[in-house]
Amino acid sequence: MAKDFPAFKYFTFDVVGTLIDFEGGIKACLDAIAVEAGVSIDGEEALTLYRQARYSDDAGLFPDDLVRVYMVIAPKLGLPAKEDYGIRLRDSAKSWKGFADSAAALADLSKTHRLIAMTNARRWALEHFEKQLGSPFYATFSADDTGTEKPDPAFFEHVFEFVGEQGGSKADILHVAQSQYHDIGISRQLGLNNCWIERRHAQKGYGGTIEPEDFTEPDYHFTSMADFAAAVKESLTSRT
Repeated sequence: MAKDFPAFKYFTFDVVGTLIDFEGGIKACLDAIAVEAGVSIDGEEALTLYRQARYSDDAGLFPDDLVRVYMVIAPKLGLPAKEDYGIRLRDSAKSWKGFADSAAALADLSKTHRLIAMTNARRWALEHFEKQLGSPFYATFSADDTGTEKPDPAFFEHVFEFVGEQGGSKADILHVAQSQYHDIGISRQLGLNNCWIERRHAQKGYGGTIEPEDFTEPDYHFTSMADFAAAVKESLTSRT
């Protein structure tokens, strides 16, 4: 049985896809390239191709790997297979926006809990994401810091060690994420309480995120960060 929100000391967050709209950012960049090339593309098809290319055996760290990904998917979308465009897609991460509710929700949550970012993105990209989100984090962990990517349990172990040094434990953590594959399933296996932010609740499929082999029923389920933050606030209010 999941605990009430006030019982948690730490909210750990996936960033890309949960707080930052990477799908919108990728589609916007590819659309701009398509306009320049005089072609049109289907955004959902582009995300499907992206997902297939991104999760190949020769994938690199994100978002640097977007250069390689672009060269794989460009011919299938009718786009120019030029590395300069791949670099442009990679660098577009610097301007990807947070979801409309992300910054405000994080600002509210940071008043009562310690927020920890856990992202498969590299540190250089995380620095841009943090600015978009209003720099609300108590601590941040990137692929550069952990040397691995979720759903590798080793990524989570770095966070557990940090929380332990603070005098906390797994029981003090609620892990918040949109990806069933990268976060919700593995967090359950590791004994964490979790909260699924179902960003694609109004859309079919998994978009740019790999589909999990098995669906994990989360401890908490919201379709937006705004609803999550409101529920936390209500839970805190009911305690006073």
